[in-house]
Amino acid sequence: MFRKMRLSENMTSDEEAAEMLTKATNGVLAVLGDDEYPYAVPLSFAYDDGRIYFHSTSDTSHKIEAIRKNPKVSFCVITQGNILPEKFNTLYRSVIVFGKARVLTDPKEIEQGIMKIVKKYAGDYMESGRKYMNAEAGNFCVVEISIEHMTGKAGS
Repeated sequence: MFRKMRLSENMTSDEEAAEMLTKATNGVLAVLGDDEYPYAVPLSFAYDDGRIYFHSTSDTSHKIEAIRKNPKVSFCVITQGNILPEKFNTLYRSVIVFGKARVLTDPKEIEQGIMKIVKKYAGDYMESGRKYMNAEAGNFCVVEISIEHMTGKAGS
């Protein structure tokens, strides 16, 4: 169903790809947008056990409406991209994910998802993050991507 990577010698292990997802600070979500145009949007996220979590301040945003119409998404992170001009090449590390996204509706799942994000970006402020999340409940939504296919790539 998913294509094999053309330059398979550059493929990383699943563990290395998961590590890149864990450490990356942002990624790009791609959805099928309005009038079937691709829509790619950079965002902050958390990765945990085969799932990616992100939030949106509106449940009527372009990305959320697109996910509700078609839950199939792609997500990409680049953790290294050093240009090697003398070699006409780039030293890179990246991950591409394909999966199905769903907007969480269960309050417990929403809390778990947003707290994964808080832990990643503000781990020293978990209690403050929980209070903030509770105060803002209803003003944001959380999306979970269940990964169906993941490919890590590294090379120069």
